[in-house]
Amino acid sequence: MSRSPVRPYFLWWTDLTEAGFAQRLGDPDPGVRGYWLGALLREAHTADVWRFTTPSTVRAEWPHLVRHLGRSRAMWAWLLRIDPGDQAWPPSTAA
Repeated sequence: MSRSPVRPYFLWWTDLTEAGFAQRLGDPDPGVRGYWLGALLREAHTADVWRFTTPSTVRAEWPHLVRHLGRSRAMWAWLLRIDPGDQAWPPSTAA
C-alpha cells in the first residue's frame, strides 16, 4: 500500500506526512510507537484508525499508548474489551 505525501487531517499539529506517520508506527522504540498510535486513536475518526493498525496491535501496545489517549481512553478500552480501570465506558450518566 502506498502512502500519501500529504499530512493526514488527524495530525493537525505537525507537518508529518502519511508515510512518515506509518514509519513512526513501526519504530523500534515502544515509546515512539505508543505516542503516535495514541495520537491516531485520539485524533482520527474511528473508521480511519483501521487503515493504520489492527485491534490486536492496539491491545499489544496498550501499556505504551494509554497515557496518550486523553478523554478517549475509556471508549477505546470498552471497544477493545480492555480493563479500563476507574474509567468505565459508557458512562452511567450523561455529563
